[in-house]
Amino acid sequence: MRHTHVLSHFSMAPFSSRLLHGVPLLLILVGAAAAVTTAVHADTGGYRRRHARLFAFGNSLTDTGNAAIFPATAGGPSTSPPYGETYFGHPSGRASDGRLIVDFLVEELKVPEPTPYLAGGRTTATAADFVNGANFALGGATALDQAFLATKGIQSLVPISLTNETTWFHNVLQLLDASDYDQHKILASSVFYLGEIGVNDYFIALSNNTVDVAVSLVPHIIDTIRSALTTMISAGAKTVVVSGMLPIGCEPQQLALFPGGPGDYDPTTGCITRFNVLAEHHNHMLRTMLRELRRSNYGRTSLTTLLYADIYRPVIKAVASPALYGFGDRPLAACCGGGGGPNNFDFLAFCGTPASMACADPSKFISWDGIHFTEAANRFIARNMIKGLLPLSRAAAYVATS
Repeated sequence: MRHTHVLSHFSMAPFSSRLLHGVPLLLILVGAAAAVTTAVHADTGGYRRRHARLFAFGNSLTDTGNAAIFPATAGGPSTSPPYGETYFGHPSGRASDGRLIVDFLVEELKVPEPTPYLAGGRTTATAADFVNGANFALGGATALDQAFLATKGIQSLVPISLTNETTWFHNVLQLLDASDYDQHKILASSVFYLGEIGVNDYFIALSNNTVDVAVSLVPHIIDTIRSALTTMISAGAKTVVVSGMLPIGCEPQQLALFPGGPGDYDPTTGCITRFNVLAEHHNHMLRTMLRELRRSNYGRTSLTTLLYADIYRPVIKAVASPALYGFGDRPLAACCGGGGGPNNFDFLAFCGTPASMACADPSKFISWDGIHFTEAANRFIARNMIKGLLPLSRAAAYVATS
């Protein structure tokens, strides 16, 4: 999403792995194939290989500090109060009142917080800065490059795309190559998390053009994601989690910007139907691409597990039945803002500006600022997302010990 207006969604409050009802994420990701199990020494007492770190890509839904450093986005709303108030007590570089989905993944995996790539210093970074993982996500990042978007009449204000983040990943690989670290072992024992990417492309297209223009971006975005995944796999990634698109039509920002007639809204959720159809189309194309990529990878000596992480359905569930999941009676309103009305969204009174105000209890809201999720919503999404990974893990990935 654009930086000040369209960063990238989601976050949440304290989170216990016991809230993840069902199989722990650690076991979901490593799988349980007999061939892998037999490779474990008998004295380990069973198959419990652990992942050692996480590498993350995406936009502000996954960014834990890069946008606060990058010149084009530094000083944006998420660097000022009340951002971060729920968990950190101060702005933490996250576009939320607290933690993001990726933070809950890190906690469940029991791995270190990955270092924001720009925090390592692009010119002064060393391999030691990233041996415990790296977060390449940046608020406002698009899936597609600025030059391509321009051919569609779309102007992105943040000059970072998924291709740029992949280049940053290559930079980290070069640092590891130039050190005494075993790059192959590091990547094989890591989880790669490609957080939601593409929503900023769609947001900008919808604000400047039409739904048809946004739909025309879908195959290009999916191809870009496939290229990034291929790069990760070629480098040695063995466990990759790929997040789908969120329900765009449920965003308070979109609801406030594009008011319509009764027939434009889903009767169950109140979300903009045509925007959610776009998101569903994206997710269908993404799942199809992942199946094709799994097939092309099948038969290799060391398989890579590719998992689709669903964030669409958890949000739809929470919006449709907020009380059932602990949220309040305003599932389509921003907690923090100054817009009033049913969505409490106005760019002129965006969260963090003098004209805005935060709600008393963010845990009762799904949206934090009309664009990004509250920490409570991020926890709920992460819990449901993790549970949904299990049936999609068709083959076990070989995960080397750290």
